[in-house]
Amino acid sequence: MLAKFVSSKFGHASQPIGTGNNGAMAKTPAQRIKKHGTKAEIPQHHLPAVINPSTSRTPEKAQNNSNLILIAGLVASLFLFWYLHLLTLDQLTQLSDGLAMPDSLFGGFDVSYVEQLRQAMDADAVGQLNYLHKTAGTLFPLIFGFTWLLLIGTNVARKPLRWALWAVPLLFVAVRLWGNAAIDSMMSVSASDAGAVALASTLTVAGWVLFLVSLLVGAIAVFSGRRPGGRG
Repeated sequence: MLAKFVSSKFGHASQPIGTGNNGAMAKTPAQRIKKHGTKAEIPQHHLPAVINPSTSRTPEKAQNNSNLILIAGLVASLFLFWYLHLLTLDQLTQLSDGLAMPDSLFGGFDVSYVEQLRQAMDADAVGQLNYLHKTAGTLFPLIFGFTWLLLIGTNVARKPLRWALWAVPLLFVAVRLWGNAAIDSMMSVSASDAGAVALASTLTVAGWVLFLVSLLVGAIAVFSGRRPGGRG
């Protein structure tokens, strides 16, 4: 009688866990596949997309970043031009009896001028000119060229015009660096070579011409960007 009483009162609590609906819901995907095969319903769990608000970049932010880099490049180019051409190359004239360095001669130079310059400068002075070419003489055209490429790319939307304008500062960088090497080679030999002098002189003149044309190209790019629809 006691067993029947207990069974009638508590028999519903003796049902094994997992045999009811809740137990069916608690089955793992592996158990579902084992029982139902390919017809098993596997619940899909979708993770929310991770959003990093700090990576959002609007056209306005991109334009502001370009402007900051452009301003820094312009300041650096102006400083390097002053340091190279108006300060250091001018100071080197103290080691050459007042003769200007080849880099400063807009109209070029000939063999007789190079001979006078070589006689006036000793090995230490020539070494200082070579060191200047490797430092500020290299940094100036590279930074100026990069800045002008960014200036043109920011303001000129039409690809044919942009590539045509980009060609000028790129040529300036190449000619200027080649000119530095040509002058160092010309000054390092014991006797003047007419061919080496002519090459160095031509590259020097071409470098100054391309520098002036690059300034003009920069003005054209800025003017093009300010016109209505100039930036596409």
